[in-house]
Amino acid sequence: MAAAELNVTPGAIGQQVRKLEDWLGVRLFIRRVREVEPTPDALAYWARIQPALAELSQASWGLRAQRSNGVWLTMPPTLAARWFARRLPQFLAAHPTLAIHLSSATTMTDFDSETIDLAIRYFDGHAPQLDTLLLHPDEARVYCSPAYARKMKLKRPADVARTTLLHNTLHPHWERWLAAFAHIDIGLHPALSSVHFDQSLMTIDAAVRGQGLVLTSPLLAEEELQVGTLIEPFPHERLMLDKGYYLVHRRGASARPAVEILKRWLIAETASFKPAAQ
Repeated sequence: MAAAELNVTPGAIGQQVRKLEDWLGVRLFIRRVREVEPTPDALAYWARIQPALAELSQASWGLRAQRSNGVWLTMPPTLAARWFARRLPQFLAAHPTLAIHLSSATTMTDFDSETIDLAIRYFDGHAPQLDTLLLHPDEARVYCSPAYARKMKLKRPADVARTTLLHNTLHPHWERWLAAFAHIDIGLHPALSSVHFDQSLMTIDAAVRGQGLVLTSPLLAEEELQVGTLIEPFPHERLMLDKGYYLVHRRGASARPAVEILKRWLIAETASFKPAAQ
């Protein structure tokens, strides 16, 4: 593993380790057939030098990246696929010399161990150790296909009792919505038809295909609302949420010009977002 990362042979790694052992005057590894085990001296030595090596690595990468036009960005998978991907060509056309390195994840970014400049995270914004900026407050709205709305004769919120509810883990708020707007206690209606998904992408697609009602963010259903494959049957019944999409980065970190360009663009794009009118 070390040999592959350093692009040398395992034998070369072994020679360097033996030279280090000779210089230190202690044995660092117990060698067996196809296996090595660190000695107590090696573990104690690693504990002492690891922080310094990590600092050296961060300083080296930081110096290397100062003049880089690459920007490392991470965000939730559904946001990346449904909102960011549609806008990326426009950004790259305006900034052809910049290179975006995009990754998607649902977990919080560890800026100390990951090569990330900016992160968009869906949470309550509480991260005292980081700089956070609210890009877009979130709300949960009900959507379905026009054909499904006609088929189920959706006129008022109570009509959802005869529909199929499409659940997803990002917006698990059907119970709140039903109690607030349809006056339905989901615990007293075990016969309510429902399908559960672990990704908003799948839930929205199921709604487009006329398989039920989805409760999700207008940010994620933007394209479907614009082209009319989804509509909002109850435009006055919306749940405001205590979470939103935040732009996150290291506290007090001086941003490279390329990072600052992307940061300003993300702020402007989310500020200009307007959900499709009903």
